[in-house]
Formats: sequence, structure tokens, C-alpha cells
Amino acid sequence: MIAPSAFNAEAMLAEICEWVKIESPTYDGATVERMLDFVAPKLAAMGCTLERHEGQMHQGQKLGGMLVGRRPGKPGRDGILVVAHADTVHPVGTLGGPLPIRRDGDKCFGPAIYDMKGGTVMALTALRALIASNKLDTPLTIIINPDEEVGSPTSRALIEAEAKKCKYVLIPEPAKGTTGEVTTGRHAFRRFSLTTHGRPGHSGWSGRNGRSAVRIMAQLVEELESKTNFDTGPTYAVSVIHGGRWVNCVPMTCTALALCAARDDATFDEIGRTLDGLVGVRNDVRIEIEHGPVRPLWTANKGTMGLYERARRIAGDLGFELPHGQHGGGSDGNFTGALGIATLDGLGVMGNGAHTHEEHILVSSLVPRATMFARLVEELQQG
Repeated sequence: MIAPSAFNAEAMLAEICEWVKIESPTYDGATVERMLDFVAPKLAAMGCTLERHEGQMHQGQKLGGMLVGRRPGKPGRDGILVVAHADTVHPVGTLGGPLPIRRDGDKCFGPAIYDMKGGTVMALTALRALIASNKLDTPLTIIINPDEEVGSPTSRALIEAEAKKCKYVLIPEPAKGTTGEVTTGRHAFRRFSLTTHGRPGHSGWSGRNGRSAVRIMAQLVEELESKTNFDTGPTYAVSVIHGGRWVNCVPMTCTALALCAARDDATFDEIGRTLDGLVGVRNDVRIEIEHGPVRPLWTANKGTMGLYERARRIAGDLGFELPHGQHGGGSDGNFTGALGIATLDGLGVMGNGAHTHEEHILVSSLVPRATMFARLVEELQQG
């Protein structure tokens, strides 16, 4: 049985910081490829054969590719799939600007250090410890996804196909906040593209003859976001808004993206009806809605709860509690969990501030979480 003494928090943190130094926002495919170039030899050193999948186009931009590592195991053993992502929401330049890597006591800050480079390094460290101790003999597949932060539109099919070959899926996305809570279910998510088409005019001369696409989009933003209920759902978030080109021209076109979440199927259907109900003409401005990527609803099943109970018992043996719940942040666990495959998510490190300039991990969580992850894998391969 792997002991906490097999891990060194400072060594783990040093490796995490090396990952964080490679900024890799989703829509900058070249930076994601550099991240995969950095990760690939680490998987090869674990005895994995590597597959690199070509990046695909999404919303007019070429994304990074996908990295898959496969490590064979003994015949008859149940396969384990580990899914992580290399992409981040932080643009290039965040490190040199609002969120440099810095240490403040137990907290270490940096872009994507919490979501999810810290958890990925922790999981790989745990697996390396098992390999070094000759305690990993089950078939293992590791997927490093390039587009999780935008809904995994180009990687979903492969993730689902690989999950169907395995009995268990482990996802080292961040633990929830400072409680260390793991994820046994996730709300359903759908993305929408909104477009308004107005009528041109000179803003100062013949503006009364124009119809502003931006003005109607502003109305739609308020209407949608006012329907949000953070306690029971649904939630609506509208952003990435672009409209007009010259301030002295009445804007003819405005575009926006909406991310909507629901904790149950009925609410998810309600979201679809709400967005589709916007289609039409308002004040001579035409409104179009296009449905985008979906993360299906994942609610805990028997297999997932069996995984959780094992992890909870292991955590108890290590001296800490391990709460669980269904959470609002989407992940690739939505796909595998919705397929009915035993999936345990949120196995990554503790911290807070995901997607903000206060993003950080708790260094003190590295060794306990790595030990739990390693012991869970060790136990799962025994059946």
C-alpha cells in the first residue's frame, strides 16, 4: 500500500509550477500544442505508448490536438481511464501580468494551477509512484484534452469511445474549494450562439432610421441573466459580445455566446425552450439562436457511488473527510458519467479562485490527495 512518505509536496509543487509556466489558452492552439509537447515525454517515461490527434477547427479557429497515452496491463484486468485537460481560460500574458506564480504560506497562485494543472500533476505523480513500486498492472489510458474549457466539442467523441473500453473513469479536476469535496454528478450544460441583425444608419445624422443590433442584444442579455437562480437553477451567462464596427454607424450585427446550466432534465428542456423562444424579430431586428456543444446531465449511479465509497474510506484511513456532491461546473465527467460508467471527478487538489486572478492551490493538500489517488487505483485493479 502506497504511503504518504512516497510523496514530496515541494517536489510536486515544483513540477506543477513548470506546467503553469506554459500558458495554454484553449483558442491559442499553438500554445496547447507546446503544453502537449511538454507532457508527452512524461507519459512515455511511464511506459505509455503515445497517440497525437490533429487539432480540429472550432468557431473558425484551429484548436490544439489531443494526447492519448496507453499503458498495457495484465489480461483480464479492468481498464482505468484518467481524463485531464491541457487548455486554460487564462490568456497568454497572465503570468507576466495579473497572476504571476507566487507562494503565500500554504497557497500557491498561478493561472490554471487549480483548474487543472495541479490536479493533473498530482494524478501523474500518484501513478508514477505505483509504477515505481510495481503496483500498477491494470490497463491504463490517459487522455489530455485540448478544449475542455469550451465544452470539449472536438474531443467528446474520443473521450466517450475510450471510456466505453474501461470500467472506471477518474478525473483529477479540482476538488471543490477548501472542503476537498469530490464530484459524483454534474449539472447539464448547453452553449448557444446568439446573433442579432439590425439596420444601418448614420448615428448622428440618420440614426432614427437605423435599428441597433447591439441594443436588442443588450435586452436579451438582461432577459436571460435575470432568469438565473443559483440555488435551484437554471443559470444563464452571456458573454463574448461583439457588435458594430464604427461608433458613428448604427450597428448592423451583434453576436454573443450563452452558457446555460441545469441540475435536472426538466430544467434543461426549459432552457432550450427559452432560447428558442427568442428567435424572431423585435423592433425590426432579427434574432437568431444556434445550439452549440452540450454537456449531458450526470447524476450519481451505483458505480459512481461505489467508487466514491472506496475513496471516502481511503481518505478516512489517511485521516481526512471526503464529502461529495453534484456540482455546477462542467467537465468531461459529464460525458462518461452520463454513459453510466463509474466516474469519480474532482479528485484533484484543493484550492480556490478557478478562472480568476486569485486562482491558487493549497500545498498542504498535495500529499494527501496523491496518496488517496494512488491507493484508489491500487484498490480498483484488485476488482
